[in-house]
Amino acid sequence: MSWGTELWDQYDNVSQHTQKGLDFLERYGHFLRDRANIEVEYAGKLRKLVKTYLPKKKEEEDLQFSCMSSFRDMLNEINDLAGQHEIISENLNQICTRDVQTRAKELKEEKKRNLVEGVRHQNHLQTQLANLDRAKKNYEKAFRASETALETFQRADADLNLSRAEVEKTRLQSLYKSQQCEDTKKEYANQLDKANEMQNSFYRVLMPSVFQGLQDVDQRRVKCMKLNMKQTTEMECRVYPIINKCFDGILKSADAIDDETDSNLVIERFKSGFQPPEDIPFEEDLSAIKNGEAPPIQPNGYGNSLKPESQSLTYKGTMSAGKSKKRTGIFGIFGNTKPGNNTDGRDDYSELPPNQRRKKLQQKIDEFSAKIQQETAARDGLVKMQSVYQSNPNLGDPSAIEGQLRESVQRLQKLQQEMHKYQSYLNEMDMPQNGGYGSSNGSRTSQNRSSGSDESLSRSASDLSQNNHHHNKPSAPGTPLPSSHGSSNSPESGISTSHTSLPDSDFEQNDTENGEYDDPLPVLGTCEALYSFEGKTSSEGSIPMYLGEQLYVVELDQGDGWTRVRRQNSLEEGFVPTSYVRITLYSNC
Repeated sequence: MSWGTELWDQYDNVSQHTQKGLDFLERYGHFLRDRANIEVEYAGKLRKLVKTYLPKKKEEEDLQFSCMSSFRDMLNEINDLAGQHEIISENLNQICTRDVQTRAKELKEEKKRNLVEGVRHQNHLQTQLANLDRAKKNYEKAFRASETALETFQRADADLNLSRAEVEKTRLQSLYKSQQCEDTKKEYANQLDKANEMQNSFYRVLMPSVFQGLQDVDQRRVKCMKLNMKQTTEMECRVYPIINKCFDGILKSADAIDDETDSNLVIERFKSGFQPPEDIPFEEDLSAIKNGEAPPIQPNGYGNSLKPESQSLTYKGTMSAGKSKKRTGIFGIFGNTKPGNNTDGRDDYSELPPNQRRKKLQQKIDEFSAKIQQETAARDGLVKMQSVYQSNPNLGDPSAIEGQLRESVQRLQKLQQEMHKYQSYLNEMDMPQNGGYGSSNGSRTSQNRSSGSDESLSRSASDLSQNNHHHNKPSAPGTPLPSSHGSSNSPESGISTSHTSLPDSDFEQNDTENGEYDDPLPVLGTCEALYSFEGKTSSEGSIPMYLGEQLYVVELDQGDGWTRVRRQNSLEEGFVPTSYVRITLYSNC
């Protein structure tokens, strides 16, 4: 059904309805805007809530408890949930709200054009109708004048007293009025035809076109709301699976809470390692003293005036329990033994109970071991970079790397000294274990953990050796240059066979003075050559291999694309491209 045919006489009502529809579309756009603001406000409040209750750095030690770690995971999921609400807000603002506003503006302009066109057509019709009415009035006036002139002529012609001249005059006047009436009649007929034609065109062509434009505007407005509502719903449907995953993560975090594990962690965290105190002996027999007798010997082997030192120890293993302050907080009832409470300036954690002290020392050893590995990798990168500069001076000056290498070696020495210091503290704790308490597993464990780091240090120290004396400079006047015993370094490997070292390096100097050298690198696994490789003819420091050859792997790829291998029938070692071999590591590596 068309508005042009069905509502041809309801122009004002159609115009008002169209305007109300566009106002409603704008109101819907304001609704989307306000809803987007609510979503982003809700997301902001969620993030603020998470930031408020997220465990602080000083509380990170308590995250080992399942309830605390699960609470942190729940906060992280809520933070992700806030991000999804921000996505909803962004979609509503950028896609839906802007699309509605743009469409409403376009429809308003199109409605305005149709209304202007309708007003123009109405003005044309009104003008034509006014011309018809004027022509009709002229015709009526001329007709009356013609009738009056005719009657005057007829009376004059019948009057015998009038002369023929006067009668002729009235006759001519009657003829003139009759002709004028006929002209106005023709004009009226002409204007009537034009008015009818204009009216038919107005109601059957022009205005139906205007009504059709207004109907199209209204239908597009309704369709815009329909599509926009579906679009906003589909956007939320795409986000809600992620929101459900956040809720699933919260449920998973709740399931991870284990009261038994938390209780055991409390024991592991605060266990001192001391035994409960023995029964208090009956120290003095007052009646015997009154009679002048000597007091009896107590079963613990001490007299009544002497007490073993262990009897004066508190449940925390210290002499200052009587001066301890009142603890606050849920974990305050277990005491507060922090390394910072040491008053003698030592960093051996001697103020802690044995179990806690051993755990702290082992943590420090592991921490320095990780730092040593990191610093060793950085130093190896510098060595390889210097080797590349030596083989191709256009890339850079090798002497510019020497200062960084010396600093790296000094940092490695310092880290190794710190790690050995804590190892000695741990060994001191384990030394008296054969005398009656504890176990020696802790010492062996720490030695095993640190053996890999020591081996890495000794190996990395040997890797620092340089043989290109053209780029090495003495650290002070009068210092001799290191001697060269080998070939130039490989650009890919950064390893040379020279036994000279950088200035200020003490690793290989000690080995050289004692006449000792590093043992061959341990075998980590085997590899099979997938392609043939020419070796030294294409890259210095590498070895050739043929398709299908089996080799030992002695050093894994450090990120430069090269793997160090050894032939199975000799001690020849070198580097091959990692992508050219298929590596199989041993199970203990």
